[in-house]
Amino acid sequence: MLFLFVFILQNIYSCFASIPNFQEGDIVFQTSNSAQSTVIHLATHSTVSHCGIVFKENSEWYVLEAVQPVKNTLWENWVKKGKGEKYFVKRLKSTKNLTPEKLQAMKQFGQQLIGKDYDMGFNWSNERLYCSELVWKIYQQAIGVELCALKQLKNFDLSAPQVVAEMKKRYGNKIPYEEKVVAPVDIFNSKLLESVE
Repeated sequence: MLFLFVFILQNIYSCFASIPNFQEGDIVFQTSNSAQSTVIHLATHSTVSHCGIVFKENSEWYVLEAVQPVKNTLWENWVKKGKGEKYFVKRLKSTKNLTPEKLQAMKQFGQQLIGKDYDMGFNWSNERLYCSELVWKIYQQAIGVELCALKQLKNFDLSAPQVVAEMKKRYGNKIPYEEKVVAPVDIFNSKLLESVE
């Protein structure tokens, strides 16, 4: 009986210990197990290939992410989707930008985007969204914080054979080199963010 009690306590502790010291609005990053993760790695020279924003709802932590479709994913399930279940957490250095009112604005804006399709073409519109675009736009359009400068598709390394093949598959001969783009690693390296242990 005592063994069973200790086992239950250990599992409860493990469950809580697996949840970082989150604040709403934190940005989480991982190396995705998706098929396009390798292409993102080659084009951006970073292993960080997916990101989302953490919010709390009814005592549960969720990650608002752009997959197919944009949705809220329970934290524990989000972690399991990453390579080796490893992740990074980053937070705005200036907490004045994350007042309860601003967090609510971020949540409301994010909720309006739920259900939108994933953007395989990485176009800069709100019709479809990819992960780092979702994060960048929630911060910029909801509370006026630009996490990093935008780039153009041509600014990334598009030379690897896997990248060339994927670009051909998605765009044919009409590659939108001038399209505005933000990669997960661009947000990860933002000078406005700090790492959360």
